Amino acid sequence: MTADPIITLIGMPGSGKSTVSAVLAEQLGLEVVDADGLIEAQENQTLQQIMDGKGNAAFRAIEEQVLTDMPLFSSVISTGGSVVYSERIMSRLCAASTVVYLRATFETIEYRVSLAPQRGISSDSGQTLQDLYRERVPLYERYGEIVVDCDEATPEEIAVSIRAQLPTSRLN
Repeated sequence: MTADPIITLIGMPGSGKSTVSAVLAEQLGLEVVDADGLIEAQENQTLQQIMDGKGNAAFRAIEEQVLTDMPLFSSVISTGGSVVYSERIMSRLCAASTVVYLRATFETIEYRVSLAPQRGISSDSGQTLQDLYRERVPLYERYGEIVVDCDEATPEEIAVSIRAQLPTSRLN
């Protein structure tokens, strides 16, 4: 690999970003940067507490500040699902990294999200998960340099697929 491979994972909540980032980072010998974890550490609150206490607009402003200020280094970055709403963040990540969209059907996302009902999902009042899916998928497709389908594959298989599709400039 080059001296500075940076891989950014984007996708809906439940697409597997956290799990796949850990597997991919291990396979490549890189660190994982958990963007949501950085936000929670800065605010000393869970994502849900931030959204409940400060609102969705404030959460997105915090997300933008944290992700535009975070140092970029050789790593696998696991982003929050709402990151694609920020042109500023995505411009930075697209310029500095290979952006991978973990694509899953709505049915898969709905099922996986139901397994973690406490998960903080950034949405406007009254928006359903289906609304978010319809709104975000075009943004994920816009920014994803690599697209990997995640409905049936294991995290290990997804990581192998990502590695196989990385631009040659990112490999030895």
